Amino acid sequence: MGDERKVLQVLKGETRFPPPIWMMRQAGRYLPEYRETRKRAGSFLDLCYNPELAVEVTLQPIRRFGFDAAILFSDILVVPHALGRDLRFEEGRGPMMTPMSPRDVEQLNRERFHVNLSPVYETVRELRSRLPRETTLLGFCGAPWTVATYMIAGHGTPDQAPARLFGYRDPEAMKRLLETLAECSAEYLIRQIDAGADAVQVFDSWSGVLDEASFDAYCVAPVAMMVRKVRAVHPQVPIIGFPKGGGSRYDDYREKTGVSALGLDWTVPLAQARRLQGGGAVQGNLDPMRLVAGGAALDMGVDAILEVLGSGPLVFNLGHGITPEAPIENVERMLRRVRGAWR
Repeated sequence: MGDERKVLQVLKGETRFPPPIWMMRQAGRYLPEYRETRKRAGSFLDLCYNPELAVEVTLQPIRRFGFDAAILFSDILVVPHALGRDLRFEEGRGPMMTPMSPRDVEQLNRERFHVNLSPVYETVRELRSRLPRETTLLGFCGAPWTVATYMIAGHGTPDQAPARLFGYRDPEAMKRLLETLAECSAEYLIRQIDAGADAVQVFDSWSGVLDEASFDAYCVAPVAMMVRKVRAVHPQVPIIGFPKGGGSRYDDYREKTGVSALGLDWTVPLAQARRLQGGGAVQGNLDPMRLVAGGAALDMGVDAILEVLGSGPLVFNLGHGITPEAPIENVERMLRRVRGAWR
């Protein structure tokens, strides 16, 4: 069927070859049309909260490349912003917030959470009505641990030392913060699905900095809570878990959290990825720098993934987001390589 949503079917366990493809951060600064729309929006946050413009930038890579999935254009930090925390994006520095203390955890205000996020839900509804029928629509949120790292430090840090110290010094405050974020983020995903998302992804971009006990407490337990809450309302909707940097902890992450599919970063060995694929769909895991380099480096990376993972349920993707310096012609080359694959 021409209107079949291939990414959705793969996330549910089917095998397609060539595999369907999309890219994390596919709506972004590497595209000239995105940069133009970004100027019109004013601030980055204004772009996230403007349904007309958020729809436009989400559709841009679909129009240009025909990816098999579109992912809602937004940011993981709209969740703490909707809970009353201040947020701004500074050029060259990224997101900036007032650092959070343990006593601030009790001050998070859930009263207007969904009202504040209503423009995002409007964006999802409009996207579903405007996307091609065969294009899977993905919603997303940040995982509680990754969101908490920005809330606690007030900005991005290389190793998330402020958040790790926060957890060691006041484990009860950390537990309450992560549980609040898990509850609210699950509600956020449920509303996105209600509005038309076919599947959702949970980005845990900073799971790789934690020791074993902290990984279980900060990454596994909150995401498992989220999955239970989403499944109670939408039992058939696939949930992709992406614990970037998880290494050997990927092995039982799906079992412990209940996610349907695993997003793999580029450091996951393909032999491990093949084992993980035995439990269900995997997504990934091309090194984004191969996309920047192009040429033989790109071709070799694509071919290796297809050779090892192409015989099982695979959504071809990068192992993290596309970088602004990635040439458009290399994206086109990657698409031709994946879609022209044969066995």
